[in-house]
Amino acid sequence: MTPGVERPHPAVRHPCGRGNTREVDSATVQRIETVSAQMVEQAADRLAGVVTRTPLEPNARLSSRVDARVWLKREDQQTVRSYKIRGAYNLIVQLDDETRARGVVCASAGNHAQGVAYACRRLGANGRVYVPGTTPRQKRERIAALGGAHIEVIVVGETYEDAFAAANEDAQRTGATLVPAFDDMRTVAGQGTVALEIVEQLGFVPDVLVVPVGGGGLLAGIATWLRERHPEVRVVGVEPAGAMCMAAALEAGEPVRIASVDPFVDGAAVREAGRVTFPLVRESGAELTSIDEGAVCTEMLSMYQSDGVIAEPAGALAAAALGTTVPIEPGQTVVCVVSGGNNDVSRYSEILERSLMHENLKHYFLVGFPQEPGALRRFLDEILGPEDDITRFEYVKRNNRETGPALIGIEIARRTDLPGLLSRLAASPSQVERVEPGSPLYHFVV
Repeated sequence: MTPGVERPHPAVRHPCGRGNTREVDSATVQRIETVSAQMVEQAADRLAGVVTRTPLEPNARLSSRVDARVWLKREDQQTVRSYKIRGAYNLIVQLDDETRARGVVCASAGNHAQGVAYACRRLGANGRVYVPGTTPRQKRERIAALGGAHIEVIVVGETYEDAFAAANEDAQRTGATLVPAFDDMRTVAGQGTVALEIVEQLGFVPDVLVVPVGGGGLLAGIATWLRERHPEVRVVGVEPAGAMCMAAALEAGEPVRIASVDPFVDGAAVREAGRVTFPLVRESGAELTSIDEGAVCTEMLSMYQSDGVIAEPAGALAAAALGTTVPIEPGQTVVCVVSGGNNDVSRYSEILERSLMHENLKHYFLVGFPQEPGALRRFLDEILGPEDDITRFEYVKRNNRETGPALIGIEIARRTDLPGLLSRLAASPSQVERVEPGSPLYHFVV
């Protein structure tokens, strides 16, 4: 398989400690040896009194779904509404006074930048943060508010990689310290403190720990600590289906750039896994799977409506995969990490749209209506079922005097209603073309 051209099926789980046996260079081996459980525990000491000891809450809805005892580790309740503060602060606090005086720079989709901003303000350091244009405005405003006079926010490019390239150039030009979002031993150790807290809060080790994956910092830190201290715990990393960079790295035996990235799960939309995180994840014995962005949207809505949890897309990754691409045995104790809650309210219309289409409840058609009185009325009477609803209607172009095509979005009440709708459309005298998911027109419409 060529990384980035074809992706592993989302349901395929990669046991990261097995498989490709390509030799690792000596520098990588050194990195594996130096990121240890002890480093995670030292990071926890540095973070005491700085970060919030976030709640670990039982979740009845998810427990019922998989017939197990499911808990949510609420990193969305963190000081900066995500776990990223752990790695950012652990890195910056270890800089000596002279290095810190030269300032820091970072690239981020939003959450890491907030951690850097908070750390800079608390430690009296100055920093510049580079974010891609896809970063929600809510996150940009939070970065500025958390950093105050200590932080400058710079928007560049459309992907995390664009922002990282700009931040790296800045660091080389100015002598500022680059604070990676995931690809640094100190960052990884800080993120790993989430696992330490979970075990302390539970009072015992869970059977399964499910973790969202972008560049791999959180998974690398958690899996490294658990492998040394509690190797019996099953650790599963979940990537968004549109940004499976860690799966591509495991397939290739090294980090590779995937061909394209769906930016929707902005907190995990990374094109290439980290050089530090990849070997740690591979050697950890953790599993890796993925979940469709539409399923993430459905889970986000369920978390909001049923649990009162406002999760960003990356924050819902772990819970979305539970019971689908992450099978659970009945009666197990399972913890899902809700990695962040920095979600822009303006995105909920897209979230609802993606969820409905994933659930097969919303469909689009191009319908050629005859240009005569009553054509639309007949369509409504003869085609729509009693609970079907037109959610979008617009003429696309009038070809001639006889027909006029219209784009129609139809929402159905149940998946089982679709065959009847398609049958009535097929029998209609109007010309009907279904807008298929994945087609160029589909992406334009949605």
